Order: sequence, then C-alpha cells, then structure tokens
Amino acid sequence: MSEKTGVAGKAGASDRAAGASSSVPEVSVVTAFAGMRRVVETIFRAGCPDCRTDFELRASALMLAIGASSRTTFYSFTCPECGTAVRKPAGERIVELLTGGGVRTLRLHSTV
Repeated sequence: MSEKTGVAGKAGASDRAAGASSSVPEVSVVTAFAGMRRVVETIFRAGCPDCRTDFELRASALMLAIGASSRTTFYSFTCPECGTAVRKPAGERIVELLTGGGVRTLRLHSTV
C-alpha cells in the first residue's frame, strides 16, 4: 500500500509543479468578487392621472402585464400620494424598459 501512496504522491507533486508553471493564477472567491458592488434597484418616473402628482417608483412597485395585443398590454402601480390604482398602456418601448429594469411581468394568455 505504501508503494501506491508513494506513486500517487509523486503524481500529485508533478501535477502541482505543472500547475505552478501555468500562466493561469489561482483566484480565491474573495478576490474574484472583491470589485463587485451592490446592485441598485431601477427607479422609474411616473405620474398619477387623478391627483396629477409626479413621483419616482422602484421596479418592485410596478407590474407589467403582456397580452396578445396592444390593448391588453399595460403596466400598473398604486399612486403613493392618493392611493389610486393606475393602469397605463405599454407599447414596445415601455415593455422593453420595464422588463430591462426588473419589473415583475405577467403574461396574459387568451382562453380561445
């Protein structure tokens, strides 16, 4: 048994030596993620059609519903000033911005 252990030990040593001469340095997890920063949630500007207040909303305060047509594709939120539930149409550009900003998305399916 000691013979096998010695052979394995020698193979391991030569593998380490070969790895040491390679140009790829070993990187720890701490080093790899050292430059990363906290991800900040996207903020959207919106307005309430009832109280006419303009405000900013986090992506988590919005909901996007994508339907089969432009009439059934919309985004919604609750006005932080007056509490009104607001629903606005969402064209292609709005859908792109909201989904890219992390807004929750609900896909509507027709029953036909």
